[in-house]
Amino acid sequence: MTTPLNVLWLQSGGCGGCSMSLLNADTADFPALLEAAGLRLLWHPSLSLESGAELLALLEDCIAGRTPVDVLAVEGALLRGPEGTGRFHLLAGTGVPMIHWVRRLAGVAKHVVAIGSCAAWGGISATGANATEACGLQYEDDLPGGLLGTAFRSASGLPVVNVAGCPTHPGWVVESLMALADGSLAAADLDTLNRPRFYADQLVHHGCTRNEYYEFKASAHKPSDLGCMMEHLGCKGTQAHADCNTRLWNGEGSCTRGGYACISCTEPGFQDPGHAYDQTPKLAGIPIGLPTDMPKAWFVALSSLAKSATPRRVKQNALADHVVVPPVAKRTRLK
Repeated sequence: MTTPLNVLWLQSGGCGGCSMSLLNADTADFPALLEAAGLRLLWHPSLSLESGAELLALLEDCIAGRTPVDVLAVEGALLRGPEGTGRFHLLAGTGVPMIHWVRRLAGVAKHVVAIGSCAAWGGISATGANATEACGLQYEDDLPGGLLGTAFRSASGLPVVNVAGCPTHPGWVVESLMALADGSLAAADLDTLNRPRFYADQLVHHGCTRNEYYEFKASAHKPSDLGCMMEHLGCKGTQAHADCNTRLWNGEGSCTRGGYACISCTEPGFQDPGHAYDQTPKLAGIPIGLPTDMPKAWFVALSSLAKSATPRRVKQNALADHVVVPPVAKRTRLK
């Protein structure tokens, strides 16, 4: 029988939302899911019974090498304040800053995984003036470095694996850990920001139920409208790297399917867009945030053509909260 992968999960500066999301994994038996995936939780702040002296003994065993750490999973941003001391966040009962524990444990771990955008880039914890000096494990927003530094590599030779999202989809977390368990996650399987490519090579736009409205540039004007939310309501689904509309949340939903614009929460800096999340900044009437690989001139030309060709049905439905005009039923004469 294959030895299970030991996963040590620490909670740093964040809301715990990624752990909450993880508990929504598509299973009726979460411990059995982990066991079947070849994963063993050494410790998790919400799921483990051990605390106090028991936890401290485990951490010391890990650092000393008596208990192997196959994966150090960190959820939440690393709080370096005040003035680099890390004393805004002390591990309870130790008087030692969490950033010191993370550095020591990262030094003995076979793999290090950032769970969520806070642990990956700093995320919401680093918003605004960033009074807590929050950063990610190996990035500070989109700048390499973070707590562990640009040159850091775990014992496996990999950089920090950034399972980014706010929160993460449970499938992204479990599948990343499974890939590490069976040795199938190599450097080539990470994108340029060290996110697992199995979800980061997709765009939220892929599979969006509003794609017909996007194609005709039939735009929503208020949150309850069925139309595309890119032009007026701040949606960044054409730029956001994630598979949210093809790997649905809770088996049936996503932000855009629920009527909310994609805020690109898997990307560095999403927490400080410089505008309200439900507004699309424009220059000369043209959205600034265009699809990642489309030249502006092409977008303007295609938009003008698409809007002039928009069917009446699409125009009317785009500004309604339900289908007002259904597609015409007609014989297609297909053979």
